[in-house]
Amino acid sequence: MAIHPTAIVSPESAIGEGVEIGPYSIIGPKVVIGDNTVVRPHVVIEGKTEIGKNCQIFQFASIGAPPQDLKFKGEETKILIGDNNIFREFVTIHSATSADEGMTVIGSNNLLMAYCHVAHNCIVGNNIIMANVATLGGHVQVGDYAIISGLSGVHQFTRIGCHAIVGGASAVMRDVPPYCLAVGNHARLYGLNLVGLRRRNFDSETIRSLKQAYRTIFRSGLRLSEAVRRVRETAPDLPDVRTFLSFLEASKRGFCRERGNKGENNETE
Repeated sequence: MAIHPTAIVSPESAIGEGVEIGPYSIIGPKVVIGDNTVVRPHVVIEGKTEIGKNCQIFQFASIGAPPQDLKFKGEETKILIGDNNIFREFVTIHSATSADEGMTVIGSNNLLMAYCHVAHNCIVGNNIIMANVATLGGHVQVGDYAIISGLSGVHQFTRIGCHAIVGGASAVMRDVPPYCLAVGNHARLYGLNLVGLRRRNFDSETIRSLKQAYRTIFRSGLRLSEAVRRVRETAPDLPDVRTFLSFLEASKRGFCRERGNKGENNETE
């Protein structure tokens, strides 16, 4: 463990083996930092925050500050962060309100580039990339392997599905289904994230089945329940197809329309 003499580290915090804490950083009394995590200069980590192993937290990041929510009355909530994450300069991750389970959660192996923001009560999965100035409103959920490009904002209570990609400078107001590409203000769908699926070594049968499901859901003109039933009757029963359909059925905000599609069948029942 290497703590710079100008850092302020509460004796009540729990600091793992091999942790480095740089000059002028501040670590609060309820903070837990896992082994071999590096905290660079001028970082503030406060609140009831637990950070895993082998993370890198760059200068001027702020983790654990109270939520920007007028309903918050100072109740104790929690931030849980996994292993092998990289949080670049000026990243902000806020503690939760007491809503939901009272936690902000970030998984493992994520890259949050400079100036990214994760608001209260967000649930962020694993292997996610958020490019510079990508911003998540409160209660947003992001699935594994999703990519949120730079200068994009995601509205509160919105979900980004696994393996989805949000293009740069997008305003995401509704759910982005798994495996899809969305871009624009407001964001619309531009088909499947085929480049990402191939890079992740999805097999040809799965990609073909997802294409079939996408066409049926967004281009058949059927209502959502009818389109989902048709996919289940005609498409192979594959795990990724089930994930795609289950995400759509669970949507509360509705999901993005396809580019050029003026109908409502792909938003709500």
